[in-house]
Parts: sequence; C-alpha cells; structure tokens
Amino acid sequence: MKKVIEASKYLSLIAVITLLLVFILALLWGVGRAVTAAYEIISSYGQSSSVSLLLIKVIDAFLIAVVLYVLAASIYRLFIDDTGLPARMVVRNLPELKSKLSGIIVLVLAVHFVEALFEETQGAMDLLWLGLATSAVAGALIAFSYLGAKDEGKP
Repeated sequence: MKKVIEASKYLSLIAVITLLLVFILALLWGVGRAVTAAYEIISSYGQSSSVSLLLIKVIDAFLIAVVLYVLAASIYRLFIDDTGLPARMVVRNLPELKSKLSGIIVLVLAVHFVEALFEETQGAMDLLWLGLATSAVAGALIAFSYLGAKDEGKP
C-alpha cells in the first residue's frame, strides 16, 4: 500500500500540466489585451478615455496568469520535487499555498473593482454594493490568511 500511495503522488502532475496549459492561454489572453491597449493608445494618440481601463485589464489578465503559474509550481513542489525557483515564488505547505492564493485573489478583486469604477456602466448604489462586497471578501481572505499564518507558528 505504501508504494501505491507514493506512486500516486505523480497524479498531481495532471493538475500541474493543466495549470501550465491554462497559464499559457492566460498569457496569450494578456498579450491580446496588451495589443488591443497598444492599438487604442496609438490610434487615439493617448487621448482615448478607455486607455486607462484597457491597461487595467492587461494587468488583470497577467495577474491571473501569474496565479496559475504559482499554483502549478507550488503543487509540483509540494507533491513531486523541488522546482529550483526562488523560495518566495513557491510554497512549502498547503496553508502557505492558501495564503499566497488569497493574497493574489485580493489583488484580482481590487482590479475588478477599479475596472467597474472606470467603466461607469453601473449606478452609484451598485458601485457602493460592489465595493462593500469586494471589501468583505478581501477582508475575510486577509483575515483567514493572517490567522492561518498565526496558527502555523504555534507548536
């Protein structure tokens, strides 16, 4: 049974490979958004009101891509072998992975809220509710991350 358990760790490669494939697609998505933003900047001589929003969307796409890469590298390191990547990029345990993921989710939430502000398609009350919901989720993720890290230090 021990050999079966040890050999089954390689099943996590399915998750790693899938995350890397989606990471590549997300990078292409980000490049597409960057090309769109560059075209808008060049064609409007930087005068278009949508340039800021387009640039925020580029940042958002690449943030999501980075999340996928960090997850793939961390799962590989946790279950298979060392990655050779800097220690700050990958995690040593599952609580640290959850904490890192929470931090990146908070960034993505903030970017989406800023996108909603720039799009100006929602009313003031809708933006208020979106801001409150974003703050509540971000606050909960930060609190869980902090409390999880605090519990890690206990014997």
